[in-house]
Amino acid sequence: MIVVAGEALVDLVINPDGSVAAKLGGGPYNVARTIGRLGRAVSFLGAVSTDRFGEQLFAHLCDDGVNPDATVRTDLPTTLAAAELDESGSAAYHFYLQGTSSPALDHVPAAAVAPEAVHAGTLGLVLEPMATTLIGYLAGLPANVVVMIDPNCRSKVIPDHDAYTRRIDDVYARADIVKISSDDAEYLAPHLQPIDYARSVVERGVPLVLLTGGGAGTWVIGSDAQTEVPTTRIEVVDTIGAGDSFGGAFLTWWLDARLGRDDLSDHAAAVLATSAAQEVAAFTCQQAGAEPPRREQLSPRWQHPSRLT
Repeated sequence: MIVVAGEALVDLVINPDGSVAAKLGGGPYNVARTIGRLGRAVSFLGAVSTDRFGEQLFAHLCDDGVNPDATVRTDLPTTLAAAELDESGSAAYHFYLQGTSSPALDHVPAAAVAPEAVHAGTLGLVLEPMATTLIGYLAGLPANVVVMIDPNCRSKVIPDHDAYTRRIDDVYARADIVKISSDDAEYLAPHLQPIDYARSVVERGVPLVLLTGGGAGTWVIGSDAQTEVPTTRIEVVDTIGAGDSFGGAFLTWWLDARLGRDDLSDHAAAVLATSAAQEVAAFTCQQAGAEPPRREQLSPRWQHPSRLT
């Protein structure tokens, strides 16, 4: 079982023409749905409202194969995010958080206690009491659990940049894989080039860093090697959920290939997993909203990842 920890919310997607559509989302929520759609056992550790939006969020998790046992229900209203799209399909976010469901996670259900891997990040490392709950959860995980962190920084939600970066540095101490975008790196360390920040994270002891640059490709950075994995040119509808689906796909492919924490130094395997994850992200970019693929919609390499092809 993979546990994905963080927020579930509703994106109010505002198109360039001013039309608005409600889409289910939240970075970790999208990660969990990606893993579920790819057919791997997964739970979502987060708080979901019992209001109408919350019922939709919960139902879609279940429909996508996500085990609901680690999900906490609350009567608080669903957290909202306004995602304003530009002409290229890129999204700028504004959040409505006070007194809503996502921040309210204050305990970890028993179903999340013994996972094979954990993915955490986005607002899960910002909003309280959720952030304190999840940081304590990560610190208490057994040593053999693979931990993937995606800060997915939302600067408009972060009240104190320096305190946040210190928190992220603390979380890295239990991270095995860190996935960051070039935008994340520029926010976390504005005095460094993104590639230099990624290298600095490896130097602190994180075995593997994945630095994504959208259409520019992904850098796979380990202690002994680094490789830039190019992306395939596609027609982008929007980028909502692309990074989330990448993270969920990487972790799924890695575990499907029967690789674990001790294998993260295998650079060739990390490059293969990155290429497979980019395929999933590209599919998501060609859909409206965060709609990751199911395994049967992907290339043959996704049918037998244990062959490392």
